[in-house]
Amino acid sequence: MIKLSSLSLSLALIFAGNVHAQAPLPASSIPSVFTMSSGTERSPEQLAMVFEKADLSLRLDPQTRSINGVAILNFTATAELKRIVLELDKNLPISSVSVNGQVLSQEAISNPDGRLSLSLSTALKKGASAEVKIVYQGVPRIANRAPWDGGFVWSKTPTGAPWIASAVQGEGCDLFWPCIDHPMGKPKLMTLHISVPSPLVVAGNGVAQGMDEKEGWRTYHWQIKQPSTYGIAINVAPYELLEDVYQSRFGNQIPLRMWYLPGNQQKAKGLMAEFAPMLDFFESKFGPYPFGDEKMGVVETPHLGMEHQTINAYGNDYKKSPHGYDWLLHHEFAHEWFGNQMTNENWDDFWLHEGFASYMQPLYLQYLRGERDYQVGMHEQRIRIVNKFPMVTGHSMSEHDVSNGPGNDVYFKGSHILHTLRGQIGDEAFFKAVRLLIYGRNDPRPGNFSPRYSTTKEFIQIVNQVTNKDWHWFFNGYLRHAAIPDLLVNKVGNTLHLQWKVADGSEFPLPVEVRVNQKLIKLPMHKGKGEVNLPMHAVYTVDPGAKLLKHEAQIDVWNSDIQARAKANKAAK
Repeated sequence: MIKLSSLSLSLALIFAGNVHAQAPLPASSIPSVFTMSSGTERSPEQLAMVFEKADLSLRLDPQTRSINGVAILNFTATAELKRIVLELDKNLPISSVSVNGQVLSQEAISNPDGRLSLSLSTALKKGASAEVKIVYQGVPRIANRAPWDGGFVWSKTPTGAPWIASAVQGEGCDLFWPCIDHPMGKPKLMTLHISVPSPLVVAGNGVAQGMDEKEGWRTYHWQIKQPSTYGIAINVAPYELLEDVYQSRFGNQIPLRMWYLPGNQQKAKGLMAEFAPMLDFFESKFGPYPFGDEKMGVVETPHLGMEHQTINAYGNDYKKSPHGYDWLLHHEFAHEWFGNQMTNENWDDFWLHEGFASYMQPLYLQYLRGERDYQVGMHEQRIRIVNKFPMVTGHSMSEHDVSNGPGNDVYFKGSHILHTLRGQIGDEAFFKAVRLLIYGRNDPRPGNFSPRYSTTKEFIQIVNQVTNKDWHWFFNGYLRHAAIPDLLVNKVGNTLHLQWKVADGSEFPLPVEVRVNQKLIKLPMHKGKGEVNLPMHAVYTVDPGAKLLKHEAQIDVWNSDIQARAKANKAAK
C-alpha cells in the first residue's frame, strides 16, 4: 500500500487519478478505537484456534450504501475453549449467531467495542471443530480518503453507474466481515459470494467460481487460498474484462486479468502490456509468482490503490511516466511477494512489506533502464525520509501505531536500508537472502512453497547465515533509532578523517568509498573510523556511488525551506 504523510499525500493526490470525497458518517456510526486499529494483539482464545476456512456472503445495496452479510467460519481448537473471539465493527448489528448449529442467546453475544465474544454453553475440547455462522447487516464505514483511511468507497463511474470498492489495510477486515484482525489471522481457505444489482460486475480475490443471476441481482462466487486479512476486497462496477496468459520461466501458465471501466479499453490494454515484464522481473530476481494457480488480477478503482491479494486495486488513471512504467501498478504488485506471500508477524515489522515493495521500484528501473534511472529512483525516495521515529521497536504494534510513528520511513528508509545492504553484501548474497525471506527456501518452484510469516529478527538471521557474518550492528543502527547514522567528514591538513556516529554511540563499521582524483579507495571503517591521506590539491568525493544511507545536511536544508514556504503561503491566505 502507499500510505503517506501530509506532504507526500498532497503530492500523491496531484498524481492520483481517482480520489473521491464522500459524505462522512455521523458520529454515532464512527467505529471504536479498537476497530480502527488493525493488528491489536490476539486474545488467548484466538491463539488457541486454527482458522480453517471462511465462507462470506455479502449483498451490497448501492442505494442505501448498506450490506447484508452471512459469514460461516470454521475453526479447530488447539486447547479447550469456552469462548470464541473475533473482530467485527460494532456498527454492523448482528441478527443471529450459531455455533455447530446451536443458536446462541443474545446474552452469549458481546460486542461492545468491536471485539466480538461468543460464549459457548459447552466448552470446545482440544482438537474439536467449530462452525460459527454470523448473520449481520448495516452501513459499513465510509472511507473519505481511501486508501489513506479505511472503509467502503461508494462512488459513480463517469456514466453514473455504481462504482464500489473497499480498502481496509490500516483499519482491518473487521470493518465489513467478522474475522481475526491481525496479520497472522489468515484463514486457510476463503470463499466469497458477492451479490450486486444487475448488470454490475464483481472482480474478486482468487479464482472465479461462476455467477448466478436472479430477480435483478447477480451473485459472483470467488475462492482464494490463505488470503491476507486486509487483502479481501470488494470491487464492483459495470466492468469489462481483458484476459491473457503468461508463460512463466518456471513452466507454469499464469492467468492475467484486468477489469476496467467501459471506455478505457485501450488504456487498459496499455497497462496490461506491463504485466508480463513485471512478472519476468520478479520471477527472474526472486522466484515464482506466489499465486500462479489463481491469477494476476488488477481492477480499476475509485481510489489510488491497494495490494489486495490477486486483485490489486489500481486508480492511477493510466498516467504515463518518464521512466516508462506505472509505478503504482508495480508497487502494489510487489506486495504479492512482500505482504501476501511473506507476511509480517506483527505490524512492528511493517517495513518487511513496504520497505521491500518500495525498493522494487528503483530495482525495476535498473532492470529496465540501467543505472541512471535506478539512482534517480533512489534519490526520489531519499528526499522523503522523515527520521522522527525508529523503524522497529521490538514490541507488538498495531498498523495505526506504525502509521503514526515511522509512517513514510517504513517505505523509503526501508528501501534505502536494502539499497545499502545490497551494496555491502553483493547481489548474489542479497537476492539469496531475500528469496529465503519470501519463500523460506532457496529453490522455490510452483507447488513447493506456501505463504509464510516472517520478522525482522528472522531476516537478520538469514543475512547472517548467507554472508557468514554478523550484521546486527547494521540493522540496529538503521532500524532501532529515529536518526540516520551520520558520517562525519573532517579534513585536517592533508588527512581526511571519517567517523560514523550512531544515536546510541555504538560502533558502526560500515565501509565507505572515497574517490580521490581518479582513484577509488574503500575504507573498512574499523570501529566506525577511517582516514585517507590526500595528495596536494586533491579533489575528493565521499561515497561517490551513492551507496550509503547517511545523514545529508543539504536535504535537511531543502526540507526546512519547503516547510517555511508552505507556512508562509498558508499565512498569506
